[in-house]
Amino acid sequence: MLPAHVLFSVDYMIWKLRKMRMSSMKRRRRYWVHPITSCRMTRGVYSTLYQELRKHPVKFAEYLRVSVASFDDLSQRLRRRIRRKDTKFHRSVTPEERLMVTLRFLASGESFSSLHFQFRLGESTISYIVKDTCRAIWNLLREEFLPHPTCQQWISIADKFYEVTQFPNCIGAVDGKHVRLLKPPRSGSSFFNYKKYFYVILMAIVDANYKFVAVDIGAFGQTNDSLVFKNSNMGKRLYSGNFGIPEPRPLPGTTNPALPFVLVGDEAFQMCGNLLKPYASCGLDYRKRVFNYRLTRARRMVECAFGILTAKWRIFTRPIQLKTNTVDDVIKACVVLHNYVLTKEPLPTEPLSLNPPGDNIETGPRSTVAVSRMRDQFAEYFISSAGSVHWQDEHI
Repeated sequence: MLPAHVLFSVDYMIWKLRKMRMSSMKRRRRYWVHPITSCRMTRGVYSTLYQELRKHPVKFAEYLRVSVASFDDLSQRLRRRIRRKDTKFHRSVTPEERLMVTLRFLASGESFSSLHFQFRLGESTISYIVKDTCRAIWNLLREEFLPHPTCQQWISIADKFYEVTQFPNCIGAVDGKHVRLLKPPRSGSSFFNYKKYFYVILMAIVDANYKFVAVDIGAFGQTNDSLVFKNSNMGKRLYSGNFGIPEPRPLPGTTNPALPFVLVGDEAFQMCGNLLKPYASCGLDYRKRVFNYRLTRARRMVECAFGILTAKWRIFTRPIQLKTNTVDDVIKACVVLHNYVLTKEPLPTEPLSLNPPGDNIETGPRSTVAVSRMRDQFAEYFISSAGSVHWQDEHI
C-alpha cells in the first residue's frame, strides 16, 4: 500500500484536474452571438426607432437632447474618427448608431445593461463605444467650442456680462460642481467628501451666455473648491498673472481709476488681483450689502450653467458607474456638447431674475490689502450714480 502522503498527493492532483475541467466547461460559450443581439439589425432601437424619430423633431430632441440638424452635423464631424470596418464575421456598428448610443447614455444616465436590451448590443461593446465616442467628441470639438479666449474675446465676455448682469469688468463666474460616482476600487477616501458620497469635481469658468470658458476635471471629491481651483492649470495661470487677461480699464461711466478685469466666485475662493468674492457676512454696511448682491447676481451665471448641464445630460443626476478615467471622458464630452448645443441652438433670451439666491455669505480666506482696496472700489462704484441700478435697494 502506498504511503499516506503519496495517496494525498494523488487525490489532490485528481481533484485539481476535475476542477480545471469544470472551469473550462463553465467558460465555454453557449452562443457565438446571443439570440438577443443577433436581432440588432431588425429589432434594435436604431433599426426600429431612429428613422421614425427623425420624422418628429421634438421627440428626437427629447430622446437624444440634440436636434436632428445638430445630430447630423455631429455624425458628420465624428464619422472618420469613430467609423469601423466590416469583417467577414459581422457588420460593424455604424457611426450614426455609435453616436446615438452615446448620446442616449449621456441624456438618460441608463446603465449599459439597460442599453444592451434596447440597442441589442453587447454590454462590453456599448462600454467601448461610449468611451471611444466621448473621447472623439472632446478631441474634435474642444478647439472650436472650448478654446482659451484671446484678449479681444475676454473683452467681449466682459461686455456681455455687463449687459446681462450689470457687473463691469467681469470676465466670468467660477465655481465647482461635484459629480457623483460609485466608489472606485482601492481609492480609500480620496473621492469621499463631506456630503458622505464619492465625487469628482468639475471646476469651471462660465460666461454670460452660460457657456464654459475653461474647465478642470477630475480632482478628488475630498478637496475643497478653493484648493482645487488654485491647483488647477487655470488657477495657477490666474494667480501668476499669466491668464491672458486684458489690461485694466475704467468702469463704465467713469474716467478713473482703471480697475482690472475679474472673475467672481463665492466665499470659498481666495481673492487675488483678478478674482473677487463677497464680503464676510458679519458687520455689513449698506455699501457691502449692495456689493454682495451685485456680485452674487453675476455669480449666478455659473450656477445656471451647471443647472442647464444637469437638466440636459441626466447622467449627472445619479452616481456614474464607470472607471474614474472614463468618468473624466464622459464629463469632458458633456461639457463640450453643452457649448456645442448652446452655439447651435441658443436658449431663449430671458431677463435674469432680480431675486438674489440668499444672504448666507460666510467668512472666507484672508486677502491682501491691495486686493481688498480694489474690492472696495467696486463697492463704491455700485452705490455711485454711475454704477447703481434702481432695483438694488429692494434686494439687499
